[in-house]
Amino acid sequence: MLPRKIADSTVRRLAMYLRFLEEFDTQGQDTVSSDALARRAGTTSAQVRKDLSFFGSFGKRGLGYDVPALAERLREILGLVRRYRVILIGAGRLAGALATFSGFGARGFDVVAVVDQDPIKIGKRWDTLQIQDVTRLEAILRAEQVDIAILVTPGDPAQGLVDRLVREGVTAILSFAPVQLLVPEGVDVKYVNLAIELETLSYGLRHRSHA
Repeated sequence: MLPRKIADSTVRRLAMYLRFLEEFDTQGQDTVSSDALARRAGTTSAQVRKDLSFFGSFGKRGLGYDVPALAERLREILGLVRRYRVILIGAGRLAGALATFSGFGARGFDVVAVVDQDPIKIGKRWDTLQIQDVTRLEAILRAEQVDIAILVTPGDPAQGLVDRLVREGVTAILSFAPVQLLVPEGVDVKYVNLAIELETLSYGLRHRSHA
């Protein structure tokens, strides 16, 4: 049985551990220590052991972790043992980059639809995807059996679009829109705010220059 609530920061580290384990596996490395995994992830061996301890007992003292076995277990924990159907809402340049990013498919995320409100964009194709009219959003969600929505829109229409997603039963949303969204309990929203990320880099630059 998995723990009921795990911090997002822990889940992010688990995803990093998985990527490093897959690299080790590709290099033919059978075992890895918590110290080596921690160095790659920029954390401590104690943190690695704590993160993994939420989900059971892994590794043996003096021997480390079995790389293929731990990678497979992390895929199960992260829900990567199945494929997910993804819709992009918004067809700007960023959405275009996301639609053609091969890393999504490699991790089990298939972009199955793109919608936009701009008549100039509707009907155009991105590889195998045709941009569809956002007025058909509900019908598309049902037809494509969407699991995850990626919102790549300005702030103004974002809440209305999210309300429509929620009414159709979408409970996992990744938002690039620069607004805080209101959703009911049971709906997960993750935010990507590029301005905030740049501001954190600015903070680091400023304080290093004053050190």
